[in-house]
Amino acid sequence: MSPSLPGPRRAPARGKRAFAATWWGQAWVTSLEDSTLDAGRLSRGRTYARKGMVGSINVAPGRIKAAVQGSEPRPYRSAVHLPVLNDAQWDTLLDTIAARAGHVAALLDGEMPAELVDDARQSDVPLLPRATEFDPECSCPDWGYPCKHAAALCYAVAATIDADPFVIFALRGRDRDEILAQLRARRTTAQETTTSQAPTGIPAAAAYARWAEHAPELPRPPAPAAHAFALPVAPPPKTGLAATDLERLMADAAARAERLLTGDTASLYLTQHQDAVRIAASSPGPEWFHHLIQNTGAKPTAFARLTRAWRFGGPHGITVAEQPHTPDPVVMTAARTALNTALAEMATTHAHLRGWRNRLTLTDHGIQLRLGLDARWYPYLLDDDGEWWPAAPAETDLIAALTAVWRQGE
Repeated sequence: MSPSLPGPRRAPARGKRAFAATWWGQAWVTSLEDSTLDAGRLSRGRTYARKGMVGSINVAPGRIKAAVQGSEPRPYRSAVHLPVLNDAQWDTLLDTIAARAGHVAALLDGEMPAELVDDARQSDVPLLPRATEFDPECSCPDWGYPCKHAAALCYAVAATIDADPFVIFALRGRDRDEILAQLRARRTTAQETTTSQAPTGIPAAAAYARWAEHAPELPRPPAPAAHAFALPVAPPPKTGLAATDLERLMADAAARAERLLTGDTASLYLTQHQDAVRIAASSPGPEWFHHLIQNTGAKPTAFARLTRAWRFGGPHGITVAEQPHTPDPVVMTAARTALNTALAEMATTHAHLRGWRNRLTLTDHGIQLRLGLDARWYPYLLDDDGEWWPAAPAETDLIAALTAVWRQGE
């Protein structure tokens, strides 16, 4: 509950708003500057912060503190206090966050939704600090309120708030893990309530049995046939068309039609770019592969990566390779927990786990697991050029996906 955070993540540019790049970080700076009429001490505080005179920042409920170097050899002990929220205010705030799934996703992506802050303010829950809430203290003899050392601390922490909005929640009394746990509890309660209120229906097995008693006899699909086509005449000269190419396309069209008869409609919705990848994944040979790259304008390495993604996951594999998305944060949190548990059981050292959107990355092993929209995990490996490549077929089980590439990543 009392993490020590490093100083500003970057050297602030000049200008009183330069310490914050986000709107919530700027709101922090604005509240600080509205809390005093002493522009001189704020100016000195900005200078101290820019010069890196603020040490490691410690965040605890209702307080931030750090050692700030002043004109004396020994640094001063500076702190700024903020009121923590009471239980009723926290209940209101957590209900506001839980009301929109996008709020949690945004926070996990390092963003503070403006709608969340507005909704909380309308419910009289001050998430971002008001000017009247800053309460600075310092061991220096300066009588300013705040003194230049406490002001420097406030400016320095703006960059930390920029990078992680959960720091604001910690100042208000609850840390990231506690908030996510309470949001999961609310979600579970809501699901149980919905289930208990659902009308009683017919059990699925009984409904199917009733239908099966009167179901018509369905015709059996024809047995798959080997498609071999021969053109009756050669293509016209000077058209650039070859008989073998046309015969291959005819066989491909027949195979797709056969899959459509079985209910597989995935190929109906492919873009031209995706269909080129699908054809390349069927191993038509190096000449076709070259022509597909040339005629689609794709980069060879990127096209080869997508071809491998198709082989391991079909259309979903391409989507996973090209388009990161933001899954349910509860699902990703559970996945991180399961992965950490598995790594601990494997007695793995130096297994630093980083999460971003639908991706969990073991940075020390060059392994990445991506959650697809089809609820399957796609394993990736990092090559020597710093590019991520699909490495194994998708798995519904996260640990099975990890196991598939673990030895390859060593």
